[in-house]
Parts: sequence; C-alpha cells; structure tokens
Amino acid sequence: MDQPQLVTAADAAYYTGRPVGTIWRWASEGRITVHGRGRKARYDLRELDRKTVNPWTDEVHLGKTPKLPAGARAA
Repeated sequence: MDQPQLVTAADAAYYTGRPVGTIWRWASEGRITVHGRGRKARYDLRELDRKTVNPWTDEVHLGKTPKLPAGARAA
C-alpha cells in the first residue's frame, strides 16, 4: 500500500489553489481525511487534485473539489 503524502493545511491549500479554510471545511464534511488534530493535523495530497498554472498567462485552474461521501451534507 502506498504511504500517504501528508502535508499541512497551508501546503494543501497551495497545492489545490484553494484557501486554507476550504481544506478545513472539506475535512469537516468528510471529503478528505484529516490525520491528527489541531496544529498537528495533516492532509493527504493523494486525496487532492492539483491546481494548474498556464506558464504563458499565469492563469490558475483550481483542482477539482473532492466528492462528498454518500449520505453526507455540505457545510
């Protein structure tokens, strides 16, 4: 089994092009797994879609939003 690629919420936010609050919300909704608690909380990059940046225009395309688990409600 592959090892998780755990990063902080700030690193996950940079990777996806989203605000840190969005990473926290996705975790609270069950869209992504949070490993640890508080300041030690980490998020697995394998569960996140990376942003892309056009090198000519610097236009940023956000990564896809992870799906809600069955039966869950968005916050």
